[in-house]
Amino acid sequence: MFTMADKLAAPIKPDTAELTDGFHLVVDALRLNHIDKIYGVVGIPITDLARLAQASGIRYIGFRHEQSAGNAAAITGFLTQTPGICLTVSAPGFLNGMVALANATTNGFPMILISGSSDRAIVDLQQGDYEELDQMNAAKPYAKAAYRVDRPEDIGIGLARAIRTAVSGRPGGVYLDLPAHVLSATLDATTAAQSLVPVVDPAPRQVPAPDSITRALNVLSKAERPLIILGKGAAYAQADADIRAFIERTGIPFIPMSMAKGLLPDNHPQCAAAARSFVLAQADAVMLIGARLNWLLGHGRSPQWSPTAKFVQLDILPSEIDSNRAIAAPVVGDIASSMSVLLAGLQSTPVQPRSKWLSEITQHKERNVRRMADRLAATPQPMDFYSALAVIKDALASRPDIYLVNEGANSLDITRNVIDMMLPRKRLDSGTWGVMGIGMGYAIGAAATSGKPVVAIEGDSAFGFSGMEIETLCRYKLPVVIVVLNNGGIYHGDETPHGQDGDPAPTTLMQHAKYEMLIEAFGGKGYAVADRRGLSAALTEALSSGRPSLINCAIDPKAGTESGHISNLNPKSALKH
Repeated sequence: MFTMADKLAAPIKPDTAELTDGFHLVVDALRLNHIDKIYGVVGIPITDLARLAQASGIRYIGFRHEQSAGNAAAITGFLTQTPGICLTVSAPGFLNGMVALANATTNGFPMILISGSSDRAIVDLQQGDYEELDQMNAAKPYAKAAYRVDRPEDIGIGLARAIRTAVSGRPGGVYLDLPAHVLSATLDATTAAQSLVPVVDPAPRQVPAPDSITRALNVLSKAERPLIILGKGAAYAQADADIRAFIERTGIPFIPMSMAKGLLPDNHPQCAAAARSFVLAQADAVMLIGARLNWLLGHGRSPQWSPTAKFVQLDILPSEIDSNRAIAAPVVGDIASSMSVLLAGLQSTPVQPRSKWLSEITQHKERNVRRMADRLAATPQPMDFYSALAVIKDALASRPDIYLVNEGANSLDITRNVIDMMLPRKRLDSGTWGVMGIGMGYAIGAAATSGKPVVAIEGDSAFGFSGMEIETLCRYKLPVVIVVLNNGGIYHGDETPHGQDGDPAPTTLMQHAKYEMLIEAFGGKGYAVADRRGLSAALTEALSSGRPSLINCAIDPKAGTESGHISNLNPKSALKH
C-alpha cells in the first residue's frame, strides 16, 4: 500500500490501478485533518487500523479499558480544541466507550468515538451476528451526533462531518460507526484520494449581536454588587487575555468554577472563591462566562442566590439561555468573540462595582482564609484530608506547570478548595456529571498531549474505577504521580456493618490495601506514607524522577463526610434500620 500522495503522483491505468482499502483510508483521513493521536483498545475488527495508524506516524496509546481511553480522548479535546479520538471494538467495547462519550457531551468536550461494528444486514434482522448491536442508534441519545459509514468512499466525508460536529457550536461527543466490511473493502487509489475531505474552519466564530453587548454592559454598569462566574467553557475558549483584561478593567470580583480555576490565578485580589456563599447570596448582577446554571450553581435559585439578581449569560448555545431562571442579558456567541466585543464596549460603557461591596467581600474572604489556614496547619495523627492536602499544596506551589487531575467525593471537594491553580486548563476533574473513573484517563491524556508532569489526587474509591491503567502509564513511561488518599472507604472507612453475616458495611473498602504495590508490579515506583513528612518526601522524589509513581497515603478512616459537599443530594431513609 502507498500513501495518498504517492497514489496521486502519476496517472493510473484502469488495468493496473493501485488499490487501497477502508483501513488505509481512515488513517489517511485522520492525517489529512492533523489528527496525531488515537486512544483505544484493539480487537475485532479494528486491530489493523491501530497498526496502520501507528505505522503512519499517528501515536496510538492502548488502554486496558475503553472508558479510560474515551476519557483520555475527551480531555485531549478540552485541552486542544481538536476532537480527541477513541477507537474501540464492537458492541461491549463500544458500550464501554459510550460512558466517556456521554460524559464528554455533557461537559462540552470535543471527542469522536470510532467503533468497528458487525454486518448491518444481519444486525438489522437480529440474526445473531458476532457482537450484534445497532450501535449508531444506541449512541444517538448520549452523543451530540452519530453517523455510520456504509461505503468506503464515504469514510472521508464521514470523518469530516464528525470533526466539524464535535467542535462547532457547543462542543461534544460524536459517534462514528465503521462496519467491518467497510474497513476491509478495497477501491482504487484515485477514487479514494478524491474522497478525502480537509475540514476548513470547523468551529467558525459566532459574533454576538451588538444590541446584546449593549444590554449586558448596561446591566453590569448599573449594578452595585456585580459578580462574574467563570465556567469551564471560558477555559475551553482559550480567550484568557481578554477575560483577564475585562475582569481587571471592570474590577468585578469573580468566582471560577472548578475547571476554570487558573484563568486568573486563585490568589488574584478579585477572586472571591473564599467568600463564595456570601457573594452568591448578595450579588445583584451576575455575569456567567461559559458557565451553566445547573446543579453546580444551585440552578440559579434562592436561597443560594438572590431572587432579584439580574443575570448576564455568555453562551454559544441559545437554548441554554433561560434554562433555569430568567436571563436579563443573553449574549449568544462564542466566548472569544463575545469577550473581545465586551472588552471594547467598556470604552463607552464603563463598569465599576461599589467600594462597599468589595470591602464586604474582603472581610468574608479574610475570615474564611484564616479558618482554612488553621485547618491546614493542624497535624492530626493519623492525617485527615486537610493535613495531607496541605503537604501537596506546598509541594505544588512552585510547580504551576503541573497538571492536576482530581476525583473522588471528599478528595475532590477538599482538593478543589485547598490546591490553588495559577495557570488555565491545568485542573482537570469530574466536571458536570461528577462521574467517577475519569482519573487515569485524564492523567494519561494530559501527559500524552502536553508532555508535562501530572499529579492525580484520587480518593481510594475513585482510584478503583480505573486503577488498572497504571499499567498503561508504565508501558508508555508517562510522568504521572498518583496520590491515593486512602481512608479505607467510600466517603469514610469506619462505618459499622449492618448485617449479621460478617460482611463489611456498604461504604467500607480495604483500609490496609497496598495500592503502592500495584504500580511496582508494572515497573513504576510505589510509596506508602502515613504522616506529613513521609508524604512530602515521597512527593518530592516522585516529581523529580519523572517516572510513573503511586503514593498510597493513609488517612484517618473517620475522615470524610458522606457524599462530600453535596450530602444534600443524597436522600436518607425516613425509617430506622
